[in-house]
Amino acid sequence: MTNELLESFLESNSLVQHQIESFNRFIDTGIQSVIDRQNVIEPSVEGFALKLSKIRLEKASIIEADGSRRAIMPNEARLRNFTYSAPIFIGIVPVIRGIEKSASFGEVFVGELPIMLRSNLCYMKTFSKQQMVENGEDAEDPGGYFVIKGVERVLIGLEDIAANRIITTKKKGGDKIASVVFSTAPGFRARCVVTRAQTGVFTVDFPTVPKSLNLMLLLNALGMKSKDILEYASDMLSFKNDVMLNLELYEHKDIPTNEALVELGKLSAPGQTKEYQQKRADTQIDNYLLPHIGEGAEDRHEKGKYLIQMARKATLVGNGIAKEDDKDHYGNKRVKFSGELMEELFAYAFRFFTKEVKYQIERTSARGRKLSIQSIINPDTITERIAYAMGTGTWIAGQTGVSQVLDRTNIISTYTHLRRVKSPLAKKHPHFKARDVHGTQWGKICPSETPEGQEVGLTKYLAIMSKITVGADEASVKQKVGELGKIEKL
Repeated sequence: MTNELLESFLESNSLVQHQIESFNRFIDTGIQSVIDRQNVIEPSVEGFALKLSKIRLEKASIIEADGSRRAIMPNEARLRNFTYSAPIFIGIVPVIRGIEKSASFGEVFVGELPIMLRSNLCYMKTFSKQQMVENGEDAEDPGGYFVIKGVERVLIGLEDIAANRIITTKKKGGDKIASVVFSTAPGFRARCVVTRAQTGVFTVDFPTVPKSLNLMLLLNALGMKSKDILEYASDMLSFKNDVMLNLELYEHKDIPTNEALVELGKLSAPGQTKEYQQKRADTQIDNYLLPHIGEGAEDRHEKGKYLIQMARKATLVGNGIAKEDDKDHYGNKRVKFSGELMEELFAYAFRFFTKEVKYQIERTSARGRKLSIQSIINPDTITERIAYAMGTGTWIAGQTGVSQVLDRTNIISTYTHLRRVKSPLAKKHPHFKARDVHGTQWGKICPSETPEGQEVGLTKYLAIMSKITVGADEASVKQKVGELGKIEKL
């Protein structure tokens, strides 16, 4: 029965479908979302800007020595040491003194993107087995990998702590409780921590802040007063006691929000003017504190409520009312495959592209020359950065080994390599618990297939019948929940 079930599953499902679906999602929505986040390029030239619109990708092609562009198949890319990639075109509209010059609208070639074999942009997507053989391919080739300068390379799945989720654990020694959230907004990730000492005193850490902050000071800077804080803490006696203690020890009793911002700014910019210190604090709490909630002044109250929830959870664990979270529980983890990895890489390369376009516009303007959109665009900026990362395996956050040469020892080796999952933990350190088989991995991760030696338990492989989802757009989910209105507890 088991064999029949497995055979039926393999007949209707590809073992590398997770790689292909992830990359397809990047092509369909992910790459456009990167452009939408940076849809206006504003150089230091008065009254001039460039507005970026829709991005378009064609199927894989190459430019020959005579300048002509033609289609290329994966096997030709392997034999001629080419990259199997597609040209990228972006619509660009000049904006002069606030007026869009639609007549000057046009698509501009901005670079090339490596294409995954058997994805929607690959010619082999619809090939029959006979057509595969005619084009020099293995009829059973699963796809799910790239051809970079003639070399077959695969992007390894990266395992990481789930973003935007509060995880509360005891610190080493057990004298402090920390509620941690990896707050992730498009293009940015910030580790925010609310720590509770044994005495019940709360402190907060987040990027750009030189030392731990008093939670009450930060809540004041976010526009919350003592009565607001106590109101949110009134549903639990133990937490209310902690809040009252922190308010009693807080030296700045209900100071105005702008003064709280100045006090916050003094820690990062000592000796500066009050105006600069306040501006510095504004930037810190808007851009670096819980960015997934929002990056505007209107989001500050929600950030304050979220910090109170983090403190409440630390109190629950500290008083033994709730158990600490298990970081190794697979419900607290996510695995990033090719689509998310490519979106991160493209966003990184695109930031350099926009900076170079700004520089070229400013340079042309300073020399008094006529501006030509084609002359200021350098397609190599995007192409080379993507090719370098995929060719060396060095990714944008400093991870190594993300892109690897595909193992072609036999067909089983190929499939397992395409289903590999790697932990970001350093292989030289013990990390005993992280290396153990966790009960929640059942049905997701193979319990026995892992290398011996330093990599044991850190390099894993998906179970045969595991299914990887590509995720959902958070904005659309929030909109649907908002449309439902208030949801009563049952």
